[in-house]
Amino acid sequence: MAIDPRQILGGILTFTMFAMLGNMVKRDHFDNPIISQGRVTEFQAVDFEKVEVTKQSLVSVSRNGPWQEAGNELKQCWTRPDSVEHSKGFITFSLTNGPEYHVSQIADAVAIARYLGAKLVLPDIRGSKIGDSRDFGEIYDVEKFVESLDGVVKVVKEKPSEISKFAVIRVPNMVTQDFIAENIKPLFKAKGNIRLATYFPSVNMKKKKEKNALDSVSCLAMFGSLELQPEVREVVDSMVDKLRTLSRKSDGQFIAVDLRMEILEKTNCQGLSGEKSCFYPQDIGSFLRNVGFNTDTTIYVTQRKWHKSLDALKEIFPRTYTKDSIIPAEKKTKFLSSESLELEKAIDFHICSESDVFVPSISGLFYANVAGKRIASGKTQILVPTERDTSSPTTNFISSYISKKDHFVHSCYCEVGAR
Repeated sequence: MAIDPRQILGGILTFTMFAMLGNMVKRDHFDNPIISQGRVTEFQAVDFEKVEVTKQSLVSVSRNGPWQEAGNELKQCWTRPDSVEHSKGFITFSLTNGPEYHVSQIADAVAIARYLGAKLVLPDIRGSKIGDSRDFGEIYDVEKFVESLDGVVKVVKEKPSEISKFAVIRVPNMVTQDFIAENIKPLFKAKGNIRLATYFPSVNMKKKKEKNALDSVSCLAMFGSLELQPEVREVVDSMVDKLRTLSRKSDGQFIAVDLRMEILEKTNCQGLSGEKSCFYPQDIGSFLRNVGFNTDTTIYVTQRKWHKSLDALKEIFPRTYTKDSIIPAEKKTKFLSSESLELEKAIDFHICSESDVFVPSISGLFYANVAGKRIASGKTQILVPTERDTSSPTTNFISSYISKKDHFVHSCYCEVGAR
C-alpha cells in the first residue's frame, strides 16, 4: 500500500512538537527565562510547579509567595521651620556605630542647634576602633545635607581654628525641649561652644504623645537631610539591581534580613521554651517558609561574608546571598576591606530600607530606623519572626510600627488626603 507523503510529514511534525515541549518543560524547571518589559526572552514559558489546569484547560500562574503591594502613599506633614538668627556659638558632634545611629544623632544635634541658635559643625564619622575616623563626605552627600538645612540651622564644614575647647555634654536620644532648656542651654551660655555625645538609654522610636516646636526640625533632619554620596549610592543601586535580577521567579522582589552572627552571638537570647528575643538562620528560614514564601525566593542577609550557620537558611532558600557575593567585583577592595566597616553598614541599612520585605532577626535601633525609612517611602511589609504558630496570614506578623502606627515617622508623614 502506498504511503501518503503528507502522513510522513505529519508524523515528523508531531514528533518534533513533543520533543520541543519536553525540552521546554526541562528548561523551565532549571533555567527559567528572564521576563523583560512585558516580553519573554527565548520562548514563552510558565512555572509548571505553579500551574493549575481546569477542566476547560485554562492555565493560571500563582504568585511566588505572600508578597504585598506598597502601602498607602504618604505625604510630608511637617512644616518647614522659619529662618532664625544665629548666635556666635558652635556645636560639634561625631556620628558613631553605624547609619541606624547616625539618623538619630543627626536629628538630636540639629534640634539642639536650632533651639540654641548655634552653628552646627559638619560631623566626622567614628568607627569602632580607636582612631578610626572618616570624613562625613565619604559616606554622605555634604551639599545635600547643607542645602536641606538652609535657613533652619547654619552648617559649617569645619570648626574655626581659633576654637580649641568645647564643653562636652551627654545627650539622651530623642532629646526633649525640657532637657535642652534645663541642661544644655545654661552650659552653652556659659561656655559658648559645646560638644554633644549622644547616648541611647533605650531604643525608643515611638511616636510622641504630645507635639512640640522641635518636631518639625527633627522630622526634617531625620528624613530629609541624609543622602548617600554618589559612589556609595551607585554601589547600593547596583546591588539592589542584581538582587532583582536574581529574583526573576518572584517578579524581581526580594527579602532583606538583618542577620549578623557577630551580634547574635553576643546577645543572650532566650531559649526555645519562651519567646525568643532574637532569631538565628534556621529560625528565619523556618519562619519565612511557614508563612508561605517559595523556596525560589531571593534573600539578602546583612552578614558580611558567608558564615557556616547560614547553611541552614540556604538549605531552605537556596537563593540566599551576602554582600560579598553580589557587590560589583571592582568595588570589593574599597567597600569590603577591614577598614570599610562603616561603608558596609551604610550598604546594609539602605538595602534593607529598599527591599520588598524586611525581616529583623533582633530588635534594636537598626530595626527601628530601617522601619522609619521604609514607612516614609511606603514599603510597609516588615515581618517580625515569632515562635508562635505561623500558619496564619503574614499580616499577623507585620511590625507593630506598621500595624499600630506608633513609630515616630507617623509624626512626620501622613496619608494623602488626611488632615
